[in-house]
Amino acid sequence: MNILFFITPKVDVAYVYDHSTIRQVLESMEHHMYSSIPLINQSGKYIGTITEGDLLWGIKNITDLDLKSAEHHLITEIPRKADYVAVKADSDMVDLIQKAKNQNFVPVVDDQQNFIGIITRKSIIEYCYENLNEEDK
Repeated sequence: MNILFFITPKVDVAYVYDHSTIRQVLESMEHHMYSSIPLINQSGKYIGTITEGDLLWGIKNITDLDLKSAEHHLITEIPRKADYVAVKADSDMVDLIQKAKNQNFVPVVDDQQNFIGIITRKSIIEYCYENLNEEDK
């Protein structure tokens, strides 16, 4: 099974740039109702993932919980607890499922590490569920 069948392309995914401020990232996550969001650089390379927890602890430690001060700090100043591991477009379903066990989504990159989209855990579970139902018939 080609994993690109499950991809939500970059054009349809909210992401933030590494030069975004903490406040911009907070507002983007709030607007899209995301609990984690991909972080890319200006050339489109996947850098990592920012989670609500990363933001919470970063704001506490860097800005003393002052949102106004968050306008002056870049998101790269926030330490990330763990980045979501990306897969390449030619990865197999086993690799995708391994990553999705511990991540809300799996970032997908091309051979040059350019971010091309995500695959949600939900779409993977739906695929597995449909295949289980096929086997039961």
